[in-house]
Amino acid sequence: MYKGKTMQDSQISLCNPSELPNIPSQFDVIIIGSGAAGLYSALSLPSYLQVGLITKDALKTGASSWARGIAAAIDPSDTPLSHWEDTLKAGAGLCEPEAVKLLADNAPGAIKSLLEMGVNFDRHGQKLALELEAAHSRPRVLHSGETTGKVLIDALTAQVLERENIQVFSQAFALSLWLNEVTGNCQGVSVLYQGYIRWVRAAAVVLATGGGGQVFSHTTNPTVSTGDGIGLAWRAGALIRDPEFVQFHPTALTVTGIPRFLVTEIVRGEGAHLIDAQGQRFVFNHHPDGELAPRDVVSRAIFCHLQQTKPDPYCVYLDLRPIKAQRMRDRFPSIIQACQQWDIDLFTQPIPIAPVAHYWMGGVATNLECCTSIEGLYAIGETASTGVHGANRLASNSLLECIVFAAQLSQLTVNSKVNGGDDMGYQSLPVRQEQQDWNNEMEKVNSIRQNLPKLMWQSAGISRSQGILEDAIAQLNSWRSQLTDLNIMGYLLKATPNETVQLNSDRAEQHLRLAAETLNLTDVAYLILKSAAWRTESRGGHYRSDYPQTSDDWLFHTLIQGDCWHKSGKITN
Repeated sequence: MYKGKTMQDSQISLCNPSELPNIPSQFDVIIIGSGAAGLYSALSLPSYLQVGLITKDALKTGASSWARGIAAAIDPSDTPLSHWEDTLKAGAGLCEPEAVKLLADNAPGAIKSLLEMGVNFDRHGQKLALELEAAHSRPRVLHSGETTGKVLIDALTAQVLERENIQVFSQAFALSLWLNEVTGNCQGVSVLYQGYIRWVRAAAVVLATGGGGQVFSHTTNPTVSTGDGIGLAWRAGALIRDPEFVQFHPTALTVTGIPRFLVTEIVRGEGAHLIDAQGQRFVFNHHPDGELAPRDVVSRAIFCHLQQTKPDPYCVYLDLRPIKAQRMRDRFPSIIQACQQWDIDLFTQPIPIAPVAHYWMGGVATNLECCTSIEGLYAIGETASTGVHGANRLASNSLLECIVFAAQLSQLTVNSKVNGGDDMGYQSLPVRQEQQDWNNEMEKVNSIRQNLPKLMWQSAGISRSQGILEDAIAQLNSWRSQLTDLNIMGYLLKATPNETVQLNSDRAEQHLRLAAETLNLTDVAYLILKSAAWRTESRGGHYRSDYPQTSDDWLFHTLIQGDCWHKSGKITN
């Protein structure tokens, strides 16, 4: 897949164990990522397993902290069947019914578990409060104020830090998966941690690194969302599914020069209207449900209206004035605060909004037990393609998916033969001290990192077409070739588990991390672009202006292994 240069010879020495960072040479299970999927995975695993949880930043920095709600059919008048039906409908024909059934049936139990862990959801008296969100047939979304994700992550983090069998390593970046040369199973990872690149063995590796929204120039995703897990898995040969399906959230506060702030769709459930500069509620021209249509429909309606009218400024407006002022103050203080920061008074005027990249439905293909196509490798959350979301995620199913599927790991058993025997303990592992200066190479890395999101937004954003996609693929292939010719890429593409590498400076560690994220982003972009060009129809989060209709000929998943694209069996819901 890649032809990266080999690393130049550097100084070799023997390892003094006391000088190495305090990370064991092996665990029973390694979890990569510390969002809802990673944390709940760690808590779900049997307590007799030794678990290493590595996160490339500090805890609580992932996208899960920004989630606004979690769906579950817990009201006596609601049913898992209704939740199942709504999810299938939103998924535009590509949901896996059994995966959705697992999600909906286990949602009430997931809420019960979170309550027991200390997550305080909003209540009306003693009863849990349930809100209506787009494409749900009835109110079933639980919140904790406007900070549901943060409250949930705080509770899970506290639980993880109390568990004696779980060790957390922050600022630790997974560079590559370690595959057994004979069996092909995953048996660990290489990790950049405290100035060293080290190989850490595990009987099971869980990818829970979130999505890849940073591949687009306009996104609600945090800066850590660079598609790391999907890049790692694809380069290792794992099966990837449906990467063309990206959900664009229709309403992000759009003010020149500031990061996009997501304005939750709950405000539309409360009665807020989408209007243009003339005050017209144009979304009803595209769908009878207007503002409460599925996210892809609303995003596309905004995009089409902007293309037709070309307003200046290039935005439409969300009018929250139909909501009573006191209700706004009680329910949406963070939205009020964000608007006030930019001198926007939402009590007297509509606020400017536009769609942004928000959630990736595709990912590493898994079964109901979270297994990927590589034995010993698991994926959970936005990194995974469980089949739950199909072509378009139903609102507030993402946190739920993390919890329900992570709970499947409670049944995980590890193969002791994988983790025993040939222990490459670091007491005898040679250390190579890296003395190279990568400053010149980083100019190219930085250039690609800055220009890639712009290319992707223009070519694979809300509306796509063949010619634009092909031009983007050509440009991307050129960038990927330039990257693989860099010496720094040897640590990502040609590394072997026979030595520890000590970097010579903090700057070198920063450079390697940036190079790794850039490589992951280019791989993610390649998967999205090629799949978007391959699927000649429009469905869910994938819209082709040259193929605007949904076709039964494409009632299949996109499956990718290496550089081979093919269709799954036909899906029947």
